[in-house]
Amino acid sequence: MTAAILVTGGGGVGKTTVSAAIAVTAARRGLETLVLTVDPARRLAGALGIAELGAEPSKVAEEPLLWAAMLDATSSWEAIARRHADPAVADRLVNNDLFAAATGQFPASQSYAAAEEATRFVKDGRWDLVVVDTPPSAGGIEFFTAPANMTDLIGGRLLRWLTGGKMPGRRFFFDRAARPAIRIADAVLGAGLFERVAQFLMDLRTTYDGIAASSKEIEGVLSTAQTLIVTTADPTPMREAIRFFRDLPANAQHPTSVIFNRSLPVAWVGARTADQDDELAANLARWSLESARQQRLRSQFSDRYSTEITTIDWKPTAPTDLDSLEALLTTAGGYSLENLWD
Repeated sequence: MTAAILVTGGGGVGKTTVSAAIAVTAARRGLETLVLTVDPARRLAGALGIAELGAEPSKVAEEPLLWAAMLDATSSWEAIARRHADPAVADRLVNNDLFAAATGQFPASQSYAAAEEATRFVKDGRWDLVVVDTPPSAGGIEFFTAPANMTDLIGGRLLRWLTGGKMPGRRFFFDRAARPAIRIADAVLGAGLFERVAQFLMDLRTTYDGIAASSKEIEGVLSTAQTLIVTTADPTPMREAIRFFRDLPANAQHPTSVIFNRSLPVAWVGARTADQDDELAANLARWSLESARQQRLRSQFSDRYSTEITTIDWKPTAPTDLDSLEALLTTAGGYSLENLWD
């Protein structure tokens, strides 16, 4: 059975690097591992030594048990439309301007696409472990809430009201009554906007049964996957990390660990210098105070939310190859992330 690790948190906290480090370490421990990312900066490819990541998994040349893929929301939604709609309807959907706008620009739709595609790879059974670098929108929590929200949207009261009654009456009403009126409005206003909107909503509504079923599968994966929250000690990432304990859906696992990335070394607390340079001494004192603050914050966070804490020390340069990615994880302090697969 394929295991899943979901690496989540806000943007800019190092989720992509942590995901890659977990995947490299697991592969080197003998697990056939796939790491998925939706990071638009595509930093993961560089860290893994891959020129370019595609939507389908590709093997990392230097690591025989490691695979990687980039989840693109637009292409993922095209695949979703073709899975859940009749061929003619799917063609209309993917060629509608509104489809590209809705699937490419709205964070919730990106999160849903990532969740469905990640679930597809987990259910495939080809890998021992799938590591998912989740989208950072809404601090990362939308990856967990998007399946239910997308089902509610497509099957919800508003869309049902806009698109009429049940099929086939809905389509008959649209073709015989609504479409002529919409065409008159478009003739007056120009651009054909109303008809494109109406057609998009009608076609989107037909995907409800498929998306509802897929959402159940996604929730099943969420209920068994291990969730890791990556944060830093800065205020904004901390607020986003707290949201997981306040707002995480009941179907998702309680976070396995909170990873404080770029932590100042504990050894810096109380550090002193014999140097007589006042500026150097003052600077060292400031770093000592900041290290102590971070240490207190981690302790308070662990006590308040009864969760394991892992620390990854600040590094002057980011990992750029497989060895430095593995070293990042194996030198982490606190809860050992290797417990995830031991």
